[in-house]
Amino acid sequence: MTIIAGIDEAGFGPLLGPLVVSGVAFRVPDRLADACLWEVLKDSCSRRPGRHRPLVVADSKTVYRGGDLGPLERTVLGMLALDSGQPRTWHDLLRRLAPGSLDALPAYPWYAKADFPLPVVPDGGDIPTRANALRRNCTTQEVALVAAWCEPLLEGDYNRLTELTHNKAVVLWIAVTRIVARILAAAPTEPVYIYADRLGGRTHYREALTTGFPGHEMQVLDESPERSAYRLRGSRRTWELSFVCGGEAHHFSTALASMFSKYVRELFMHRFNAYWATEAPGVRPTAGYYTDACRWLRDAAPVLNRLGVDRRLLVRLR
Repeated sequence: MTIIAGIDEAGFGPLLGPLVVSGVAFRVPDRLADACLWEVLKDSCSRRPGRHRPLVVADSKTVYRGGDLGPLERTVLGMLALDSGQPRTWHDLLRRLAPGSLDALPAYPWYAKADFPLPVVPDGGDIPTRANALRRNCTTQEVALVAAWCEPLLEGDYNRLTELTHNKAVVLWIAVTRIVARILAAAPTEPVYIYADRLGGRTHYREALTTGFPGHEMQVLDESPERSAYRLRGSRRTWELSFVCGGEAHHFSTALASMFSKYVRELFMHRFNAYWATEAPGVRPTAGYYTDACRWLRDAAPVLNRLGVDRRLLVRLR
């Protein structure tokens, strides 16, 4: 068997809310190591969103439009139903994907105040039925979800690491390497192929990989405008990591990772806006991206000052 995994992020640019990096891994027969999982799982998954279509797996930017969380939610919760059942609350989801993040929540009143039920969109589609179709499809094709993982970097941790490294691209790389390590730990002996979306315009990762994964013999497979690919040999096995331009369009696992990252980030923003709707009821909600975040910070300034909010926990450094 072979492990096929994908990594992608959501929230690299915003001023408010966390940066989230996610990874998703599947175990497939060796004969499917080079197969397109969209084709393998075509009976239960589709690239194209639609209320009555199978679960959509695509770049989260094409799936999440107009503030409708339903398509993202159906796919993420449907996938997780393959592994230990569907999470029923936000905290249940974090325990599954990013258990360490729960310990960080009490420092942030806008995240710590309350849990909430999932799905957020109550009429977003029949998730159990779609999950059952996915389960049958996976069983037929001998495909299994190994696990999904998230690394949410909350604002305070993001700022601390940015101040320490003086480079937010390095902060993103730290989160990516944590996900890679979790993928490798879940499959200590099997061949692993990891496909990540390219990190900004970067094309050379050899030095960063050598630092992040010492003790490995490295071979550069490709460093072109389209792809940067590396083979690493450790004491127990060989694995490959590719950074692909527009990776969500080329690899099922990368597209799915992008959806996990976006969904988890949007749940944090859902909690954020629910908290501030109570504390600052006249301030419109925000998605946290730069222009609208500046508007939100201006509108919320009197309340933030009155409450004595620590801006280092609220506003991300850029």
